[in-house]
Amino acid sequence: MLVSASRTSEPLPVAGVELGGTKCVCVLGSGPDDILAEARVATTSPIETLDAVDEILRRWRDKYGFRALGIASFGPLELAPRSPDHGRIVSTPKPGWSGADLLGRARRWGAPVGLDTDVAAAAFAEGRWGAARDLSAFAYVTVGTGIGVGSVQDGRSIRGLGHVEAGHLRVPRLSGAEAFAGACPFHGDCVEGLASGPAIAARAGFPAEQLTRSDPAWDEVVHALAALFHNLVLTTAPERILVGGGIGMGQAHLLPRIRATLVDSLAGYAQGAQVAAQIDQFLVQPALGYRAGPMGALALGLMAAEKPI
Repeated sequence: MLVSASRTSEPLPVAGVELGGTKCVCVLGSGPDDILAEARVATTSPIETLDAVDEILRRWRDKYGFRALGIASFGPLELAPRSPDHGRIVSTPKPGWSGADLLGRARRWGAPVGLDTDVAAAAFAEGRWGAARDLSAFAYVTVGTGIGVGSVQDGRSIRGLGHVEAGHLRVPRLSGAEAFAGACPFHGDCVEGLASGPAIAARAGFPAEQLTRSDPAWDEVVHALAALFHNLVLTTAPERILVGGGIGMGQAHLLPRIRATLVDSLAGYAQGAQVAAQIDQFLVQPALGYRAGPMGALALGLMAAEKPI
């Protein structure tokens, strides 16, 4: 455990690093209401970025100490402990980052480490402090530059062969929609290829924030996201779905439309009747807002302090 002479009479804080595609947010504390320090660095090359993060952590260790470290990262990540690539970023489209060893570097601090995807971490934060408290099964979906899904069941993120990548599900296209190949470099018209920020800009010719609410580009966004949520309801049976990200939280007019489309799509089947009866409480924005990401890194740190990976 890392120690600090200035905090020997109270529990040490936890450090968290939200590693995003454009920036990293580093936080030190124990929760949303107890933040001792916060810093940001640009996400450039792995060496430059992670060296800058290490310098921040070094300063915090010397001043405060920390008892665990949580890392919430963009992916895909290899999270299988038996894999030789455990703790690395794998097969990412972000240049230079495939193979980056996040866990190996983090363990140099000699503290327990928690590592998961940024969306799974945001889900844990909402489960601990936000809109998913007291729920055992829920999902956090970020809709922005990409579309990611973090699904939690009984306090753990769903894993198997890998972690959840439901943002890349293929869904039926909107009937009568104008032909659009989709913007995903891997799958074309998967959900991310149809409803992410870059997909909207590619289809409409303008960034999402410049479109009017009545622009027809939103029709396929609503359709694709409702189809994603339909699939989540019938595969992971969440008690609530939280919709975050720049599009998810920045375009408030979408949520009522997606709710109505989801109810129609489920058509009362299986859990559909329950969803319809509580749709305004079932499909919601995260209570932590844009802070769900960095608070997710703290949540991973707190979980690691109890049971390190």
